[in-house]
Amino acid sequence: MSNVNLPREMLEKEFCIRFVTSSPHAAPMEMMSAIKAMESGVFTWDCKHKEEVMLELYGLFLGGDNPMQAKECSHAGLHCNYFCRTCEVGRTKEYKESDEGYKSIFVPRKLRTPAGTAEEICAQFASALCSVLETVIELRKKLRKWGTGIQAKPESEVKAILEKQLEDLLRGSTIEDAINPLLGVEGFNVHQDTPMEILHTVLLGVVKYFWGQSVYLLEKAELSDIFQMRLDSIEKDGLNAPCLNADYICHYKGRLIGKHFKSLAQVMPFLIQDLLLRMVLDGWTSIVLTQDNSIRVNVK
Repeated sequence: MSNVNLPREMLEKEFCIRFVTSSPHAAPMEMMSAIKAMESGVFTWDCKHKEEVMLELYGLFLGGDNPMQAKECSHAGLHCNYFCRTCEVGRTKEYKESDEGYKSIFVPRKLRTPAGTAEEICAQFASALCSVLETVIELRKKLRKWGTGIQAKPESEVKAILEKQLEDLLRGSTIEDAINPLLGVEGFNVHQDTPMEILHTVLLGVVKYFWGQSVYLLEKAELSDIFQMRLDSIEKDGLNAPCLNADYICHYKGRLIGKHFKSLAQVMPFLIQDLLLRMVLDGWTSIVLTQDNSIRVNVK
């Protein structure tokens, strides 16, 4: 947890880093419930003025990798029909594989809202009688099962038992209180305030795989030595993250990490302009232009 009022050079200092908690057993939403509990304020001691004070915390954004942030948004992830946690883009698998559906993937749709997500979750509870709870599903199977001499229970009786089971699981709370606590944090939109994780999405995603194809073409054309000389001689002072050890990058070209791709993405168009096909150069130029803000984020 960091105080965003501090400048970056202060945030990176050890005494400004506040470790909150982690657990191999608690689910992400269990830990997020602590954030909801802080809405009423946190009492602490002001060592400068020597008095007790109350801090009111306001969440700016939540960091994490993409699967973690999908859970924080109560979203099923990339494999569901509506795969974006920010907007409602997508439809069925068959539609997305069609020409029209594929084009629609790149068009932003209606933005998701915490209120809309909470409403949808409550609707699923009401329509399926808590079918998302595995324990209730197993109970339903047992209640509907019959054998020799055992008569199946009527639907009304099954429904009553399931409702009682749901009530016991909620322990006196309402469904609204039992679902994702981040959906009810005032002034915080979990769908908008979970910024995309740059490392795996961009640097170890499109940049990494485009680098692999470029290396293959350079080796096939026997231009690797020329590329290495250019990489070694390029001016590094203007780079956001100068990590361009030419010998290391060319020798361990298949084992590079985020900081290498961050630097390569800024210089590749200048290195390959007359070595590879125009479409490859255009690809690297597009990466630099479209991901300019992304690759400027510090990667450690």
